[in-house]
Amino acid sequence: MSVDGFHVYDTTLRDGAQQEGLSLSVNDKLTISRHLDELGVGFIEGGWPGANPKETEFFRRARSELDLRHANLAAFGATRRPNVRVDDDSLVRALVDAETPVVTVVAKSHTGHVERALHTTLEENLSMVRDTVRFLAGLGRRVFLDAEHFFDGYRRDPAYALAVVTAAAEAGAELVALCDTNGGLLPDDVGEIVVAVNDAAGVRLGIHCHNDTGCAVANSIAAVDAGATHVQGTLNGYGERTGNADLVTVVANLELKRGRQVLPPGALREATRIAHAVAEVTNVVPYSRQPYVGTSAFTHKAGLHASAIKVDPDLYQHANPGDVGNDMRMLVSDLAGRASIELKGRELGYDLSTDRELVGRLTERVKELEARGYTFEVADASFELLLRTEADGGHPQFFHVESWRVITESRPGGEAPSEATVKLRAGGERVVVTGEGNGPVNALDHALRQAIGTLYPEIDKLELVDYKVRIVDASHGTGAVTRVLVELTDGKRSWETVGVGANIIEASWEALVDGVTYGLLHQVAEPPR
Repeated sequence: MSVDGFHVYDTTLRDGAQQEGLSLSVNDKLTISRHLDELGVGFIEGGWPGANPKETEFFRRARSELDLRHANLAAFGATRRPNVRVDDDSLVRALVDAETPVVTVVAKSHTGHVERALHTTLEENLSMVRDTVRFLAGLGRRVFLDAEHFFDGYRRDPAYALAVVTAAAEAGAELVALCDTNGGLLPDDVGEIVVAVNDAAGVRLGIHCHNDTGCAVANSIAAVDAGATHVQGTLNGYGERTGNADLVTVVANLELKRGRQVLPPGALREATRIAHAVAEVTNVVPYSRQPYVGTSAFTHKAGLHASAIKVDPDLYQHANPGDVGNDMRMLVSDLAGRASIELKGRELGYDLSTDRELVGRLTERVKELEARGYTFEVADASFELLLRTEADGGHPQFFHVESWRVITESRPGGEAPSEATVKLRAGGERVVVTGEGNGPVNALDHALRQAIGTLYPEIDKLELVDYKVRIVDASHGTGAVTRVLVELTDGKRSWETVGVGANIIEASWEALVDGVTYGLLHQVAEPPR
């Protein structure tokens, strides 16, 4: 929302893309831009045109392929080079050719960087700022200036750091973003400096923080409290080293804790969905404990918490998860009390409030199984099957397994194909099937699908997408208990199940059978009892 009162400026596509292991194609950047626009940010920094062909191509395609409703697209670049005329500088010209309504220019504000990195004089650097800003503003662009290394530069030479800000303002810059480029400051330092600059500079100020001290969000809030009205950050905190300020966390804090409307009304409720959608595009696994939008952000485990939440969720939650599009979750574990079980049952659609005997039975069963190595914290599907078993008087069965076995053959060249035989009864018939795979679990998966695929074609929709193994009691060496978690999806939702056994194949088979059973329960119209 690019209202004059406050700017939310996203730099995921430029600064965030500098994260180690993160590489965005032009299509990725276009897709992320649309998500950011849905979130309602006021500005999207698309990249550095002219830096490489991909960046230039993004801005070319953006002109015809992006229909932004809320955001203004910004091109990022540097001031002219030392001793080069601004209209002769190819990178400045690339900023013009990008045809964006906003141009963000980065400039040195630290005397050490001017003299040792740019290899120029302090006065020439000021001229570079004035010339570049004046040139771009004269072409009708809105010009923002990023004062790089500003805070470190201010502490070294406050007069020169202020001179850079003043030079940009006098040349026509709409605002100057003060950058904690090394991410080394703490909130009180940021607030003190922003107040001083705000009193002296006479130009709108912004804040751009990195997270090297773990304070990027706190530093951003401190700057806003001190008078900054433009905040920069990246979605999910992407960025080099330890990342940039997580823009969603900053915005959520401003709206929910400071009462400032900085996004379009209702847009914050899309934050969780959009944060996870962007994570899919970047192929960076979402951080489960990310504030506000992480899957664990409003998750409760201990029985004491659950007892209080049953009375009033606000007793153990700092905010309403729905305000950011997230949900409260209850974990079922050996710490679970009756309240945890009851709340988890409600989450799954079961009202257990009137059946104390069932709740007690489930509580003891969970504690017994977890003592043997099971975990239900992330295996919601296994817990639901357990709940159905206790509540309905029997485990739902689409098939009854008589036996299974796996043979793995070693061949020259390192190949080790596996063959699995499964014997089961389904639909009143006995079925014996052999499947092959590139490992024991893969072979069992293929055999099970062949055995029941004709009777339950819905199994074709189920895909195994993740597989985790953990040794529960390593002190027993090769005789230790093995726990396996598998994740399946039907293309619309995903679920996890747990298996425990004396060996990895036994545990995998249990988790796989439960995963398929759970998937069929939500696919078949009339599941068996």
